[in-house]
Amino acid sequence: MAARLMVALDYPGAEEAQRLVQALEGIPCYLKVGMQLFYAAGPDFIRQLKSKGYSVFLDVKMHDIPNTVRGGAESITRLGVDMFNVHAAGGVSMMRAAREGAEAALAADPSLKKPEIIAVTQLTSTSVETMNNEIGIPGSVEEAVVRYAGLAKAAGLDGVVASPLEVPAIRAAYGSDFHTVTPGIRPAGSGLGDQTRVLTPGEAISRGSHYIVVGRPITGAPNPREAAETILKEMLNV
Repeated sequence: MAARLMVALDYPGAEEAQRLVQALEGIPCYLKVGMQLFYAAGPDFIRQLKSKGYSVFLDVKMHDIPNTVRGGAESITRLGVDMFNVHAAGGVSMMRAAREGAEAALAADPSLKKPEIIAVTQLTSTSVETMNNEIGIPGSVEEAVVRYAGLAKAAGLDGVVASPLEVPAIRAAYGSDFHTVTPGIRPAGSGLGDQTRVLTPGEAISRGSHYIVVGRPITGAPNPREAAETILKEMLNV
């Protein structure tokens, strides 16, 4: 179950992130490196995490023209990450280019591991009002998420990032082998922060989430290791 817990290393630099990694030593969780940390610490930090045996999700949400995304995906795959993501809003051609970039890196160096490539559907901070009135996408959030998931599936990607609320609909449409990575996880009693579509760890697992992403409830806790272990217990007791 620990391999299904992704701890978000949302820190401004490597030193702070390393302190959390040390606190979690011995828990074989996934580690998620987002834009803030990656822009500050760079590829060397990813290599350090991999040298310690961690699975790494590089969360940089690529969204650009297909050729640029293809090159970015090739570089990311060479880093040895286990998962990375793109924005589904970039369309099928862009998502397919990400897959092609990863395949090019693997062809050039067969010793590399194939990363899972997933697509962001709608951010868990996005409400239906924001989606309808600001982004300009009509309908419900679930409808938009399922549609974007279909585009990711058509592009040959491995899964999507979505709120745990949408996981049953994604599984119903595209099967249990199409992976779901779910942020917006808040243990009972935690503040929502900037999230609007959230569930507890146990609720997310019971709905079929393959991976749950937890940041502030662990990184902001007085005892991060204890917070992570409490979350794992809840995941196991579903």
